[in-house]
Amino acid sequence: MEKGKGLARRWAVEFAENSYSSSPVDVPDPMGFSRSSSDPDDANASRQKKEAEAAWKAQKAWEVAQAPVKNLLMMGFMMWMAGSTVHLFSIGITFSALWQPISALQGVGKVFEPYKDPRVDTLAPKLLFIALNLAGLVLGIWKLNTLGLLPTHASDWVSSLPPASEVEYAGGGLPVH
Repeated sequence: MEKGKGLARRWAVEFAENSYSSSPVDVPDPMGFSRSSSDPDDANASRQKKEAEAAWKAQKAWEVAQAPVKNLLMMGFMMWMAGSTVHLFSIGITFSALWQPISALQGVGKVFEPYKDPRVDTLAPKLLFIALNLAGLVLGIWKLNTLGLLPTHASDWVSSLPPASEVEYAGGGLPVH
């Protein structure tokens, strides 16, 4: 038997078979080739993919907007555990409770940048994020007040008051007629 005759070669491709009868649908696309968007199945699939991506971005934006709730609860518990006496731990926890919402409010645009899409409305998640961080800021200010570190009484401002004017004048030694 001659070499290669009668035996199907393992890695051979037969171009002559079905070359005239195959339709373009039967032939798979080569690697890296993408069909034009004129194909209705591909257009529908890409539209569904874009809608799914927009829904995912909207869901993630809401998750990011609700994330400060966990921080609020944790920070409230930490401030309760710190007590109401002025010492290093309670002051550190209080200023941490103030710093975190301030830094989060400064970076609202960067936080929601990955979810920016014309099909996704990020206004409501941004407003919720801002409101929750403002609540955290109020919680920190409340703790400052309970520690007595806010100047809320008149006696806190005595050094800035002008000296009282003289109401009486007393003199001694000479009788006045």
